[in-house]
Parts: sequence; C-alpha cells; structure tokens
Amino acid sequence: MRCYIPNAATRAIEVLRLPLLIYIQGGRFVTESAFSPTYHGFLNELVAKSSVIAVSIEYRLAPENLLPIAYEDSWIALNWVASHYKGNGDEIWLNENVNFEEVYLGGDSAGANIVHNMAMRVGLENDKFPVKLSGVFLNYPYFLGKIPIGNEAEDDIKRTLYQKPWLDMYPNSEGLDDPMVNPAMDPRLSSLGYRRMLIFVAGKDFLKDRGVYYLESLLKSGWSGDAVIEEVEGEDHVFNLIHPENPKAIEMMKKIATFLQTKQITF
Repeated sequence: MRCYIPNAATRAIEVLRLPLLIYIQGGRFVTESAFSPTYHGFLNELVAKSSVIAVSIEYRLAPENLLPIAYEDSWIALNWVASHYKGNGDEIWLNENVNFEEVYLGGDSAGANIVHNMAMRVGLENDKFPVKLSGVFLNYPYFLGKIPIGNEAEDDIKRTLYQKPWLDMYPNSEGLDDPMVNPAMDPRLSSLGYRRMLIFVAGKDFLKDRGVYYLESLLKSGWSGDAVIEEVEGEDHVFNLIHPENPKAIEMMKKIATFLQTKQITF
C-alpha cells in the first residue's frame, strides 16, 4: 500500500489527528496500481484539499491472480490498517496522526466494487472489525446484472465489453447476478457497515444506470443511512482520473473533499 499525509500534519507543532481515507483503485481487476501516476496524482491532490490521511491499497491482479483474490487482499489490508487503532501498529503515520473515529472508504470502477464488498464484510463482521466506518464514496462503480436495465439494452458491444472481464476474471462466481457484482441480489444488503454514502455517475457512462439502480436497491433494502448521488453530465467513465484538469473533475474533487471534511452529505 501507499500512505499519504498532508503537509499540515508534518509541520504542526502538536500531533494532528486527522480522518483516514482507505482508497481502492480501479482497472477492471487487471490493470492499474496504488503506485501508478494516475492514483498518485489523484490522492496527492485529495489529501491536500481535504486534510485527511490516505492509504491506497495494492491488490494482486487478474488474470495471474483470479478473483476473489483482489477481495481477500483488500480485506487483509483493511484489517492491517484497522490494527493501528490503539496506536501500536507498524506504521507511525497511522499510529500518531489518524483519528480512528473518522474512517472512510473510497474507490473507482472495479475499486468501487471492492469498496462495496469490503463495507458489506465490515457490516456483517462488526463484532470482529475494531473500527467503525464513517462513510463511503463510490466513483462510477462497476456493477452488473444478468437482465439489462436502462441503456444496457441498447448497446450489445459495450455490454459484452463490461461483462466479459467479470466472467473471465471470476470464473467461479455465480455469474452476472453474483451479489458481489450485482448487490441488488444480496438479501443482506441492508447490513452495509456505514451510514453515509456519496456516489458519482457520469452521463455518458455505460455503467451509469447500474450506479443509480444500486442506490435504489440499497434504499429499498431497509438500510438506514443517508446517501447522495451526483450525476456528471456529458462525461464518461472515470473521466476525472483521465482528465483531472477538466473543470467538472475539479468540482468533483471539491465535493469529495467536502464529504470527507464534514458530517453532511449535501452540497
């Protein structure tokens, strides 16, 4: 993993206890890294703007390491980070600078999918997991389903493009309606281990309607938290990472920072 700390914390005379963001990168489970320039730049800027400590998780990639290994790696990493809550872990930045009363998860695309599944596991194993999650943000989450919804029925080529990686990288899954990729099929959905959520979808993104459907399913499940969904019109999947200088990407960065800085989820 890679750790980030804002300059204010290193320059402060007294130790600053700051919120913690645990971030999981996307890449359809087969590309990208916590150490890639894309995520290094994104998290450097987010940490500077939001004054949080960030931990970016590295997980093993398919096809050399088929799913569910990425989920298991992320769970191990999550527990390693949480093991610092008493201040006696291996990483001094986490021991000395993190306020473990304010812990967030975030991710994009396949990473957002992993974030959802980590939050589910935290909720289901809350008696074993020592840290409470304050909230989650999902950027253009990678969710699928066997029955097409919305724009999915209009483009067979794109549907195959997004569905095939899941089927190839997780051959032992239950398919496109596996709850790990179609949370609406999970009867335990209301057990999610947090109470605040911010979701981003993009107007041109093939996965947009799945992100909306995810929130609708979550609210119908009986989950008692608060959620906001933000649609960025005229943009495509993870545009903010590809073009961080885009004014809409800059505005999106501000909204994520606000979410991490406050107890409110409205803007």
